[in-house]
Amino acid sequence: MSTAVANPGASVTAGKSLVYVRAFTGLLLRDLYVLRREIMPSIVRIVMNPLLFLFVFTYVMPHMTGGAAAMNPTARMAAAGGGFGTVLLPGLMAVAIMFSGIAAVALPLAQEFGITREIDDRVMCPLPIAAVAAEKVVFSAMQGFISAAIVFPLAYFIPTPRVVVHVTSWLFLFAVLTLSSLLAGALGLTIGTSVQPKQIGLIFSVVVIPITFLGCVYYPWAALGRIPWLQYGVLVNPIVYISEALRSALTPTTGHMGNGFILAGLIFYLALLMWIGMKGFRRRVVG
Repeated sequence: MSTAVANPGASVTAGKSLVYVRAFTGLLLRDLYVLRREIMPSIVRIVMNPLLFLFVFTYVMPHMTGGAAAMNPTARMAAAGGGFGTVLLPGLMAVAIMFSGIAAVALPLAQEFGITREIDDRVMCPLPIAAVAAEKVVFSAMQGFISAAIVFPLAYFIPTPRVVVHVTSWLFLFAVLTLSSLLAGALGLTIGTSVQPKQIGLIFSVVVIPITFLGCVYYPWAALGRIPWLQYGVLVNPIVYISEALRSALTPTTGHMGNGFILAGLIFYLALLMWIGMKGFRRRVVG
């Protein structure tokens, strides 16, 4: 006769975990269904900015002659075979990932925390409040992968001369894409929970545009060596680490930060922004 006694506490914990997993998956599937219905506007939003930038700066200008090209340093770089398209590829992928994080988290939160308080429907599901916020970041990371996949062929085939891509480690590329996409989602969570819904448009002028232009998107971090105060000052910008991570993984010949420093920066800012975003999310929900 068996004398084993079942542990009721373990059964309750396992059952609760299963409920959490099902609820989390349900939220994720709901967001994916909404994304599928809006897939074309999402693709247009992702493609438009990098497409125009690549077309003008890496296709039109290299084909120009005379004063217009001579007055533009980026045109001279591309025309001389300096590989401006190679520099741009990881940067534009970083911007696409960053904007996906903002579009997938910050903008919906501005609506859900608005007058209608749509967020209350989400937090009523059987999940801790932090897990609801985490689901938004995970959903954003999935969109980040999609955005990078859409931008890559644009940045690879449009520029003149051709972009030079050399992936030395697919595992490293997957790791930096994952960390970068999660970091972009955490940034969106922080923005969406830190500002009032009516001020979300202002954030693009005072936050998003500055961190883009100072995020080593259009130039490698090493190129700032002649401006030391700026080279070290931009290290507070999380987009720098996304750009440099993709530059290291895809176009290592352009020069980049050390991989250890890149990974440390991505992990640090992911943890910091998740902590700030989670606190803000809980405050906005409970308050």
